[in-house]
Amino acid sequence: MTKKKVSPIKSYKLKNGELRYEFPAYLGVDALTGKQKRTIKRGFKTRKEAELALARIKLDVANGTYHQERAETYQEVYDLWVQQYEKTVEESTYVKTVGVFKNHILPSMGTYKIERMHVDVCQEHVDEWASKLKKFRMVKAYASKVLDFAIKRGYIQTNPFAHVELPANTSKKVNGADEDEVENFYTREQLIEFLTCLERESNYKAYVLFRLLAFSGMRKGEALALKWNDLNFTTNEIRINKALSRGKDSKLYVKTTKTGIARTIKMDDKTMAILKDWKKKQKQDYLILGFNTMQPKQLVFSNEQNEYLQPTKTRKWIIHVQDKYKLGTITTHGLRHTHCSLLFEAGAILKEVQVRLGHSDVKTTMDIYTHVTQKAKEEAVLKFSSYLNM
Repeated sequence: MTKKKVSPIKSYKLKNGELRYEFPAYLGVDALTGKQKRTIKRGFKTRKEAELALARIKLDVANGTYHQERAETYQEVYDLWVQQYEKTVEESTYVKTVGVFKNHILPSMGTYKIERMHVDVCQEHVDEWASKLKKFRMVKAYASKVLDFAIKRGYIQTNPFAHVELPANTSKKVNGADEDEVENFYTREQLIEFLTCLERESNYKAYVLFRLLAFSGMRKGEALALKWNDLNFTTNEIRINKALSRGKDSKLYVKTTKTGIARTIKMDDKTMAILKDWKKKQKQDYLILGFNTMQPKQLVFSNEQNEYLQPTKTRKWIIHVQDKYKLGTITTHGLRHTHCSLLFEAGAILKEVQVRLGHSDVKTTMDIYTHVTQKAKEEAVLKFSSYLNM
């Protein structure tokens, strides 16, 4: 009895539910390395189409006439591009980028033949992203990078993404305004109320962390990577030279700051006193857990295993306090915006704020400065109207 031959051709579904076919193929021996060459061919609309392609490859390989085809589909070019891209960026950036492609770009465009892509099809997807995503411009920029790579490899001559029109962001309206316009920071009064409510809670570690973020303007990842030897209680200074981030397989690791540049910032007396109190309390609390926290490289903020605190924890903490006391809603990162905004209101100049927050581009600082200036103008009009009282 002869065994039934198992076909190497398998079916799979696209995100939109359409059926496609793929198969593994042996391509012969690489003359340069002497190693066997294998590949996966995918994107066939019918099983018959896949069978014909497989038969053609087998025949060419047997006759010695097969030549490795250049990357044809967007997915194939992406696979080549992302290998090079990984070598040029931080691990956390690579992971985020791969997520953007996996969730938004490849499901839509992965099977396209790059030579047949044109501005209309690219425009269609940019419009689709704009209707769903706040950061659609970033998605479009990444999608375009793959075709720029294809141009460098000589696969195509021009990039159709270069000619698309960028629509206005129509996604997720909030009270009639774009989500971009929702303020992600507290006023002076709101911040005082937030920290006062937080101090009433039993979670002193959360209070110290949020107080530090609000009074230093440092990024959350920078705060979670802090060790006690980064703090100088004599000069009231904090050295910021690293940040906690998430890499491959969701593992936490320490990298350089976002800009790659270390900075030392001055702190106020009260915040440093609160940090000193936390150091004493941490020693007592963690001694019970079996940890000696009086080591120089001890983390300022750690979990119950005295390891890196999961960055997602801060979201749970801040939402709990905001809901319990019916406070205005901002994110943890909003405390950095708050610090920046209040620095300007307190009279700090642009360069001082840029250096303190570690912005590599003054435009980032200017965006917040513009908002504060607008707020000051509105307050001036109200004061004028109140003064005339008519």
